[in-house]
Amino acid sequence: MNMKKEITGVMVYYYKVCPRKLWYFYHHIQMEQNNENVKIGKILDEETYRKDDKHINIDNIINIDFIRSQGVLHEIKKSKKIEEAGILQVKYYLYYLQKKEVYDIKAKIDYPLLKKTVEVELSERDISELEEILENIGKIVKKDVPPELQKKNICKSCAYFDLCFI
Repeated sequence: MNMKKEITGVMVYYYKVCPRKLWYFYHHIQMEQNNENVKIGKILDEETYRKDDKHINIDNIINIDFIRSQGVLHEIKKSKKIEEAGILQVKYYLYYLQKKEVYDIKAKIDYPLLKKTVEVELSERDISELEEILENIGKIVKKDVPPELQKKNICKSCAYFDLCFI
């Protein structure tokens, strides 16, 4: 896959949420800085789990929100609206760490506003799915134009709404 840059956890997340958003993000068209939902997420990130070492960046590819206790990485999410994308992102973290020969690690997604936690594991099936997704991401970002618009319920709260609909 001859890409300008490596596939990050955020890109895997965006792939699941919206391939068009992924394309914009990859091509440095970023709308998040003025989005209220993104601002709320940043405040939530700053104000929760203060005792933990946060933002563990590995190779500028994955950015783990924090690690608590031996071998448990945590990702913080505001809501469960697009939980499937968050789970896929965390599975990618586990996959990436396995590629670096880090095997005895577990993962959790924390929803502090909901006071809930979801455990995430990586199966052989997940690895196959992720490898296919990584290939698809490579194809999407290489295109000269963004993928066709797919209207979804989450579009109205997306930072890219104006770009897609106005």
